[in-house]
Amino acid sequence: MIFQLQRYTIDTDRRELTLSGKAVHVEPQVFDLLVFLIENRDRVVSKDELFSAVWKGRIVSDATLSSRISAARRAIGDDGEKQAYIRTIARHGFLFAGELIKTESKAHAPEAVGQPERRQNITFCKTPEGIRLAVATVGDGSNLVKTANWLNHLDYDWRSPFWQPLLQALASSHQLVRYDARGTGLSDWNAQEISFDAFVRDLETVVDALGLERFSLFGMSQGAAVAATYAARHSERVDKLVLHGAYAQGRRRRNSLEDEDQANALTTLMRYGWAKEHSPFMQAFSSIYFPKATTEQVRWFIELQRVSTSSENALRIRRACDNIDIVDLLPTIRTPTLVTHCRYDNVAPFEQARLIAAAIPNARLVPLESENHAILPDEVVWPTWLREIEDFLAG
Repeated sequence: MIFQLQRYTIDTDRRELTLSGKAVHVEPQVFDLLVFLIENRDRVVSKDELFSAVWKGRIVSDATLSSRISAARRAIGDDGEKQAYIRTIARHGFLFAGELIKTESKAHAPEAVGQPERRQNITFCKTPEGIRLAVATVGDGSNLVKTANWLNHLDYDWRSPFWQPLLQALASSHQLVRYDARGTGLSDWNAQEISFDAFVRDLETVVDALGLERFSLFGMSQGAAVAATYAARHSERVDKLVLHGAYAQGRRRRNSLEDEDQANALTTLMRYGWAKEHSPFMQAFSSIYFPKATTEQVRWFIELQRVSTSSENALRIRRACDNIDIVDLLPTIRTPTLVTHCRYDNVAPFEQARLIAAAIPNARLVPLESENHAILPDEVVWPTWLREIEDFLAG
């Protein structure tokens, strides 16, 4: 269904809230709460009904519900004083009082001008040791393979305000291929081996299963090291190589006491606070990766941790990343390479980008003015980043 509320559009199939055509960041629980209230707008909805519909009967506090109600109000330009759309009915529950301009079935709704709907196709392939990997393909054009990174979930990422704008942009001019690495997302979680070498083998499995003879690679974070390693080993198959937020050395391979201490601290916090919204780990982890993210973006990021993998797998993946070292193979890469990097990245220091760009023959380095690990859609530098990537791939 599509609901139209003044300048807001709520699309339940795409799980998307837009304001005058521009996406509004809203976390999954808040979106579900908002849709449930709209669908039941002819009556007062009790707290118990919301707990059942949104949290599936899980025990949550009244404070959590209140925060989600507040977030839903903010998302559609309402607040606790006006209560123009979402009203609190004392001792009874909540009532959606906004007047919808129109309600349409998705089957009869017109396509948004300039924003054709793209549906990804998710399939599975098996590694030589029998691990099932989930693979998503979407779009048309030359093949662009995005390597898996920390952390992925093919379905959740496609709906996330973090990743959807980037993925949609890439799919607009390429056949975009993504996959969930072993131990994460829709792929098998019970992998006996989780290591950097295994991550590279996962990429080899995916491209071979799809029969891709020639393609470009796009790697972010530790996925950049995976992409670079594949390009070094299979240069005859890789047209272009794009690396963002890359590091050639994990925290334990940088000969830095600060990095070593940070690696120890993160693994300790992960062990005791994985995917808990108010845990010290989630606060520390989010502030390191995305210090400039909004509250809603942070909540999406936290939810991604929860749905993407288990605490045990997260620790195993983190250890594998901390021990990455591909410095020696960088000079052997012959693929045209673009290295983009946020100048004040706290996850992968800018020095790592300089090291990579200097070591790969003829690589081009593009510094970006941001403190985040990955560029977020609402940052000023976002259009510049996309333009650099597309110009390089098209060149």
